[in-house]
Amino acid sequence: MTGNTRFAVSVHVLAYLAFKDGGQTTSAEIASSVNTNPVVIRRLLSALVKSRLVIAHKGAAGGFSLASAPAKITLLDIYRAVEPQPDHGLDRFVPNTKCPVGSRIETILRTAFFKAQTGMEAQLAATSLADVHQQLKGVCTAKK
Repeated sequence: MTGNTRFAVSVHVLAYLAFKDGGQTTSAEIASSVNTNPVVIRRLLSALVKSRLVIAHKGAAGGFSLASAPAKITLLDIYRAVEPQPDHGLDRFVPNTKCPVGSRIETILRTAFFKAQTGMEAQLAATSLADVHQQLKGVCTAKK
C-alpha cells in the first residue's frame, strides 16, 4: 500500500501563506518551511493556482499568495485541489467472482469506503484554513 503527502504538504503551504499575511512568498521560502525541494512545492502550487486557491505573481519580485481570505478556504477545497478522486484501490481490485466472498466483497467495500470518504470530507469542509492558522498563531512566533 502506498500513500502520498500532497494534501498534508498543501495544507502546510497554504498555512505558510496565511502566516505571511498577504505577502508574496517564493517557492524556495515555502520549500524551506516544508523541508523539501522547491520543485515539489512548485508542482503543488500549480494545482493550487489552477484551483484558484493561490495567486501566482510573476516577475523578479514575484511569488505566491492566497487568492482569498483563510476563512473562505476549507481543508476540503485544498484536498480536492491536490488529490485525485479516491478509488481506495478498487479500480485495480479484481476478486474471483465465482467465490462467495469474491462475488460480494467489492460492493461491501465500496459502501464502506463511500461512507468513510463522506465523513472525512464533511470534517474537512468544517475546517477552514483560518482554523489551522489560529491554532498555529500561538506557537509561530517567528517574523513574517
